[in-house]
This record gives sequence, structure tokens and C-alpha cells, in this order.
Amino acid sequence: MGRRCGVLGDPIEHSLSPVLHTAGYAALGLDWSYAAHRVASGGLTDFLASLDGEWRGLSLTMPLKLEAVPLVDELTERARLAGAANTIVFDQGRLKGDNTDIPGAIAAIRERTSAPLATAVIIGGGATATSIGLALADLGVRDIEIVVRSPERGAETCETVHGHPGHPDVTVSRLDEVTAFDVDLVASTIPADAQDAHLVRACVAVPTIFEIVYHPWPTPLAASIGDRVLVSGFDLLLHQAAVQFELFTGEVAPLDAMRAAGEQALAASSGS
Repeated sequence: MGRRCGVLGDPIEHSLSPVLHTAGYAALGLDWSYAAHRVASGGLTDFLASLDGEWRGLSLTMPLKLEAVPLVDELTERARLAGAANTIVFDQGRLKGDNTDIPGAIAAIRERTSAPLATAVIIGGGATATSIGLALADLGVRDIEIVVRSPERGAETCETVHGHPGHPDVTVSRLDEVTAFDVDLVASTIPADAQDAHLVRACVAVPTIFEIVYHPWPTPLAASIGDRVLVSGFDLLLHQAAVQFELFTGEVAPLDAMRAAGEQALAASSGS
């Protein structure tokens, strides 16, 4: 039986999720569909109310990851810990909220590097930064610095990440006071146009850069990578989508087919 899935957010036009999931369905011969839907902040309740029994799952981008939490019937432990759900699974009339950014980030990092990670900086303080912080804590990072424009923007992320069962040490710093980072990994969750030369210089000695943005590409941080390790936003998108695919379909995600389709779409969008 054909089922429907989709990705919601605002803006949503740039999303590669339809490409990835559709390629996965084609590879496995599934008669499923997946499309992007623009849903602004405050619109998730009405959108959910409009769906029928054909629907199996939703992927959520900002600003809906936080909005989904009180609207579902059940949260997985990782979604509860993050306080954010980027995935909704429809299961016999019940809505289950999950957070695939956390396992997706872990898989993305470990695909690119097996180096031990003890210290990290996360630039930005939103829901994605929180999920990345929890993923890093799962990987054994015990010293995490949240770098934001204003300290109050990072307070909730700091508290949530410290609440991980490993209880990493988490501090908050101001972005305009950054000099140079001496850590194992820097993860940036801020837009490309917010990455100035000062920030790029501060990251120049960091061996692994996790650039969450995948459009536009390359970002200033990605362009400066040289021979260091780069974990890209596409890596994260692919691996979290693979977890979603398996939650929705019950099938093992055809990662190679999904990756190839995504890379082709990225190359086409950049004109290369």
C-alpha cells in the first residue's frame, strides 16, 4: 500500500529531504511519496489535523522542532532529552515524536573521523545546536563550549546538554569575544552569512569542522578546511534521513542510493 510522508518548515524550498527519501523508495521499489510543505510557525496543529490515514511520517525543520513536542502522544527518550522533535511517526492513530538529528550527527561524524573527541565548541544556541551537543556527549565529549551572540541565547542549550547522562561540562561564551579555539571539534549551526573572517581565523587550528549548513555551499568555514576533516551539513542530513526512512518504512535505508541522489541534486543546484 502506498503511503505518504513529507518535510515541513519555513523556508522549505531548499530542502533535499524529498530527493533523499524518494530515492530510497525507488531503490526498494516502494510505492510511497514524499514532498515538501511550507508550514510557518504556529501552523503545525492545523497541518496535522488535515492529514488522513495515508500518512506515515513527517520530517520537521525549523521552526517546528520545538512546536511538535506538546502535540505528539509520545516522545522517544532522545527527543525528550533534547526538548525537540524533528520526526513524527504515525502509528495506529498515535503520534510518536523522535529526534534523528542526534543519531544522524553521530553517524556523520564517525563516517569522517575515528579520532577520539574530548573537547568541542558549538557555534549557535538553537534546537540543532542542542541536538549536536547531545550527540557529542554520546561520543564521549566531556567539555563543550556554546558560543553565541548573547549569553541568554545559549542558556537553555547549555542546561539541556549538561543534562545528558554523562553530564559534560558546558559553558557559554560570546561570539564577539572569540579569539582562537583549541578543541578537537567545532560544530557551526549558524548561517553562512554570519561566518565572518574573524570566526574563520578562530577555527583555523581545529582538526575537525562540523558545518551544519549545506546550502549555500561552500560556507566560509567549509571553504577554509584545507587538509583538515570536514563533516558537512549534507552528511548530517543524509544520516538523519536514513534513520527517519527506517522509522517510517521499517526497511533498512539504501544509503548509497540516497547519497548519490542528494549529491547529484547538490551539484545541480550549485551549477557544477
